[in-house]
Amino acid sequence: QVQLVESGGGLVQPGGSLRLSCAASRSIFGVNAMGWYRQVPGKQRELVATIRSGGVADYADSVKGRFTISKDNAKNTLFLQMNNLQPEDTAAYYCNMIIVSSQLYTFWGQGTQVTVSS
Repeated sequence: QVQLVESGGGLVQPGGSLRLSCAASRSIFGVNAMGWYRQVPGKQRELVATIRSGGVADYADSVKGRFTISKDNAKNTLFLQMNNLQPEDTAAYYCNMIIVSSQLYTFWGQGTQVTVSS
């Protein structure tokens, strides 16, 4: 079992920035993929950004140019730098880890709330 603990959420004004962190209980070196998803009440969880083991990142169109996903293998931590935040970015943000060995394993954190409001 892998524990993922998100932090860094909070209340920010439109145009502001936040940096989310996701600390993993095991090494993230070589993990097939990690990512950030977000969810608002009554809607499906949606992909925000992912990063693969080789460092290739993908983003939802809605966040391209504003959000940056990165990871620090030495600290077993995933990050999401969010700039120019807008009210529509308000959501609970979840960290995700995918490991493929004999089968596919998916792990989720508990989430951190991001609220963008003036």
